Amino acid sequence: MPMYVCVCKGITDHQIKDAVYQGATSVGRLRKALGVATQCGKCTCLTREIIDETLQQREPVETMPLYYAVA
Repeated sequence: MPMYVCVCKGITDHQIKDAVYQGATSVGRLRKALGVATQCGKCTCLTREIIDETLQQREPVETMPLYYAVA
């Protein structure tokens, strides 16, 4: 179930994670992409935490080789 991170704009953690997967890897980029943290700013810290968690989860997949050894 999605959790609202930015109540002012109605932005959920799922929307933030999706935007991070698409390349918005900073609060500034998310602000441009979604409008997060453009009103009261109370969501900024939680947004940063979600960015960091999402990037940490994504790293092992990106470091895996894209080829297989042939015997």
